[in-house]
Amino acid sequence: MVDPATVLVPTLGRPREDDALAYALETFPNANVRLLAIVTPLDARMSEGSVLERADERTAEARERAARLLAVVDESAGDRVEIDSTEGQPGTVVPKYATDHDVDHVVMYGHDTRSSGLVARFLGRGVATTVIERTSQPVTILQ
Repeated sequence: MVDPATVLVPTLGRPREDDALAYALETFPNANVRLLAIVTPLDARMSEGSVLERADERTAEARERAARLLAVVDESAGDRVEIDSTEGQPGTVVPKYATDHDVDHVVMYGHDTRSSGLVARFLGRGVATTVIERTSQPVTILQ
């Protein structure tokens, strides 16, 4: 496998996303890393809260969350990491972003790849499963 030039690490404000960023930085030491702060639409099933907030405020908060994540993982990696943000459903946004920005590999934390049966029917498909199915680039899901 050829080392990727660009690795995408999407963030949704979930626990253990620092593990995904640390994994990307350690596993691909020569790659540029794009830390993508995703803001889900307020009407989405994954909405960050029930209080309506202005979209620009939510986007700024997502970018700050990504910057804090980077600081927790490794401040020296800052020259390799670019923080970007977007709004949308992660299962749609990640594949499109990866294609539009010439990303070679996606690394994310996801606990949903093993969900099945009754729980999956009630909760719907998980983000990680959707990203895997819709992304043409290799995807690494950390459990």
